[in-house]
Amino acid sequence: MNLKEYLKTSTIRPQEGDKVEYMSFQRRMISNVLVNSQRLTPGVGCSYDADVTKLTEEYKKLKSSCGYDLTFNTIMLKILVECLKAAPKLNAHFLYNHFSGNGKLIIKKHIDVSIAINLDNDQTFQVKVMNLEEKDLKETAFLAEEAKRKLRNTKLDDIMFEVARQRIIGLITHGHLLSPISQTITSCFGKGKAINLAKSLKSDFRKLMKKEKIEDGLKMEELNEGTVCFTNWGTLYDDLDVNITYIPPLYPQVFMFGMGRVKNVDFVYKDKEDSLQMGTKKILPLSLIFDHKIGGATDLMPFIKKLDEILKNPEIIHTW
Repeated sequence: MNLKEYLKTSTIRPQEGDKVEYMSFQRRMISNVLVNSQRLTPGVGCSYDADVTKLTEEYKKLKSSCGYDLTFNTIMLKILVECLKAAPKLNAHFLYNHFSGNGKLIIKKHIDVSIAINLDNDQTFQVKVMNLEEKDLKETAFLAEEAKRKLRNTKLDDIMFEVARQRIIGLITHGHLLSPISQTITSCFGKGKAINLAKSLKSDFRKLMKKEKIEDGLKMEELNEGTVCFTNWGTLYDDLDVNITYIPPLYPQVFMFGMGRVKNVDFVYKDKEDSLQMGTKKILPLSLIFDHKIGGATDLMPFIKKLDEILKNPEIIHTW
């Protein structure tokens, strides 16, 4: 085998009959965030099997009487907010310098939750719902639905181009030059290009000339990082029976709240007469994932204690 043949066989490349799919602009951005998160975040994940039997009953009562569109997902979003109030260190950003090994934890005043929303084309976007610490349950439900509606009305290529440009400018102002230049070149040129640069500049020109109607869609800041991430895999598949074990928190966030699908679980218990009985509980698998740089498991305990308290006394949702 000569050198040319050796290099050819040692290089990963598609073979005849393989299908090649280049990354879309949105997927490039998401992948970049995930890679940076994996590199900068030493995450710890734990699984929490929440007994939501009583909570489900109270939710059904409230849904039938509240007078607005209420989903179980909104209930869990509100529970997340209440638990974060008890554990403020999880509602934070950690700015970390990989080279110096130094960093700082910024405990955020407002709770801005990035919720994962699935579109009809199977794309998923994180949309920031802001200032939830001061919203009641009805307002939380409205904002969650507004986020979905705005996402469907958004020209995603345009808004993601704006987000990418903002992030590239941010890297340059912090002295990082090679990565922004490389990202710009590979995004705009070559076989794997993700942006039609001429179209993007034309879109900018239209906005400047105010000839393009601004739709009632998302603003750029609503696609930036929130203070915490809430993802719900349970909406993807009706018979889903898996638990999320680990997803890196999206840097600079330090906490991610993952939710599966409610399932019925049979169990054995003793009644008042000490006789064995069979029963069924509704169990919701939750994943609590946090950045170990903020400290240890003790920083997660206030969150878990508040979660326990709400699940044991779910009547509290009627006061929200």
